[in-house]
This record gives sequence, structure tokens and C-alpha cells, in this order.
Amino acid sequence: MSSYANDTIACSIDTPAAAALRPGPATAPSRNPAAGRRAQPAVVGTAGLLVVLGAAALAAGPGWRQAALWSVGALLGIALYHAAYGFTYGFRVLLRERRSAHVRSQMLMLGAAVLMFYPLLAAGSIFGQPLRGFVLPAGFEVAIGAFLFGIGMQLGGGCASGTLYTAGGGSTRMLITLAFFIVGGTTAAATYELWHVLPALPAIGAVQTLGLWPGLAATLAVLGLIWVTVARIERAQHGRIEPIFRRADGAASLLHGPWPYAWGALALAGLNAVTLLLAGRPWGVTQAFTLWGSSLVEWLDLGNPAFWAFWEVPTRAGAMHRPLAADVTTVMDIGIVLGALMAAGLAGRFAPTARVPLPHVAAAVLGGLLLGFGAMMATGCNIGAYFSGIASGSLHGWLWIVAALTGNAAGLLLRPLFRLDG
Repeated sequence: MSSYANDTIACSIDTPAAAALRPGPATAPSRNPAAGRRAQPAVVGTAGLLVVLGAAALAAGPGWRQAALWSVGALLGIALYHAAYGFTYGFRVLLRERRSAHVRSQMLMLGAAVLMFYPLLAAGSIFGQPLRGFVLPAGFEVAIGAFLFGIGMQLGGGCASGTLYTAGGGSTRMLITLAFFIVGGTTAAATYELWHVLPALPAIGAVQTLGLWPGLAATLAVLGLIWVTVARIERAQHGRIEPIFRRADGAASLLHGPWPYAWGALALAGLNAVTLLLAGRPWGVTQAFTLWGSSLVEWLDLGNPAFWAFWEVPTRAGAMHRPLAADVTTVMDIGIVLGALMAAGLAGRFAPTARVPLPHVAAAVLGGLLLGFGAMMATGCNIGAYFSGIASGSLHGWLWIVAALTGNAAGLLLRPLFRLDG
């Protein structure tokens, strides 16, 4: 197993070895998970060479912005891997064990992001680059899709960005989840006209509705309230709260990992802001999966996805007609995989294995399908809808997390059916 944690924020995989590498509770004995491990130069060199060659090819083709976004994706992959930053595990330990470190780090991530996003979105542009947030309608589709996505997180072993970075880190099971994530998203796109009919509120954004400073103050107050609430829950259950700015085991290395949760949170917030500046919109992950699946359907001559109603929505129109190298999400997703591969090599933990128990394969298949279909219904995943949605001040991001937490709770009840521990 190659990642530091199980089911990370994006997410990882369920093994006892991975559990031993998670940042433990504050009472854990001092130990260094990286002790005795050395970097893998061949892995680091291969990943680094691919990142450099990809950036050069993109700069010569689509342009410097795509090359820069490819590089941002690689940095995201490193941050996700080294911080073992996964929503799935964080939600599970909050619901089951009343531990809040990961959720508190999410509040830190969101707070840092809104401090950067809100002024930029209020300005509307910077250096001639128009800026828009992910401010989308909040309705039954978001709620149902996020609920399905939450179940998929616990069965598939991760979510969107985690599926990418753990696959890049060498997780065979997450490759299965990713494959069926693509199938689920493509199925949702093909059946778009059947489910895209449910009632929804109009798009509501804090900056647009309340104004910059009142909106910022209100959002930070809500994030602070959540922080205090989950910390009190953990303190009442365990007598103290787990740190997020340092690791309980005392081990931390910027280059080789592992990182405290707070390092990952701040890195993700900063890199999402860079994405906004470069791409003109925040970080997203899952639409690329559906684009890949739809492109495969077209290539195999199984249909004509360009005429599916899903791809005729104005914000998606044209995606099927552009080369994949021109698609921002595709470029960043592949960058994440390569960045995670590099991080795994730096940590000395790239060791893929083909041995996956059959029940875990079944869980990955079902979880991947739910992740893909749910993400398309909910207009995004834990990154595009939750992280970037709330960073943009959108009401739909708050609805997403409430519904996804409910789905995670349901997914916890199903895990024993697939012999998933923890």
C-alpha cells in the first residue's frame, strides 16, 4: 500500500498498513512512519520527467496557461499525498469515533480559501482575466447526487481527487474505483434528460447576496462555529483534541512527507486560488472523468455524446469538440496523478500490488458507479461542489456537504457487507 492514510479528501484505501500511517490521536506514542524508508529515485525521476515533458508540450500547444495548470495539478497531487488528505476517512472517524482533526482542517482550508476567493470574485477580473466562482442552483439534484456520492465514498474508498492521487500513489483498488467512476459519470451524462427535472432554488452566492465584507464575515463565522462544535464533540469523547498543525507522532517532512493536516489544508486553499487566477474558475475534478468516458463512447462508435443534452449545457458546450489537452480539468487531473506518483517515490512508498480481495473489488465497482453518477447529479464532488462551491460562497456547496455526510453515514452501514474494516 502506497499512501499514508486510508480513504483520504479526496481519499485512499482500506488496509491495516495504511491505518498505521494516519496521523493518530493526540495520545499516540511517538513514532516516525517514514523511518527506515528511502526515496525511490527511479519513481521520482520518471514522474518528474513526465511533468516537465507534459508542461513543455502544453506550452508549445494549447499555451502557457495549460502548462501552468498542469504544474498546479502536480503540486496538488504532492500535497494530497503527503498530507493523506482525504474526506472519506475524515468523515468516517468523525461519525464513528468523534474525532475532528480532519474536519477542523477542512474548516481551515475553507476559511483560507474564502479569504482569497471573495475579494477576487467581487472584483470580477484580474489583469484582464475574467473570474467566476462555482455558484450554482441548490436543489433536489444536488441533495440526491451528494447523498449517492457519500455512499460511494465509503464503498469506493475515496472520492474524486483522492481517487486520482491514490491511484497515482500505486493503489490498485483505486484504479478500479476510478474506472467505474468514469462509467458512472458517463451513464449520468447519457441519462441526463431523465433526471435533470427536479426542483431547485436559483443560484445563491454570499458575495452577490450579502456583499463582499458581510458575506465574508458570515461565512467565516459559520466555519468557526463548525470548528468549535466538532472540537467540543472530540474533547467530550476523548478528553483532548488531536492537533492539526503538527503530527501527534512528531514526524513531518516537507519533501518526503508525511505532512500535518494543516499543511495540506493551506496548500490546497492556495493552489485552488492559483487555479482561479489561471483558469478563471476554481478547481474541479469530476467532469473530466465524464468527458473521458463520453469520448471513449464516441471513439468506439457506441453513440454520439456530442448531442447528449448533458453536453449541450452552455457551461459544457464545446467540450466534446476540443482536444483533451485543451480541457483544464483533464490537464489538472493527470497532473495530480503524476504529482502523487512523485510524492510516493519521495516517501519511498510506491509499491503497487494486484492483490485485492473480491469483496473489495465489488465495493470499488459499486462505489465508483455511485461516485460518478452522484457527482454529475450534484454538479460536482467534494472538490468542485463542496470545496470550490463554498469557497465561491455558493449555497449549493453547503447543501452538498449536509447531504454527503448523510450518505457517508449510510455508507458506513454498508461497509461490513463488503468486509471493509474500520
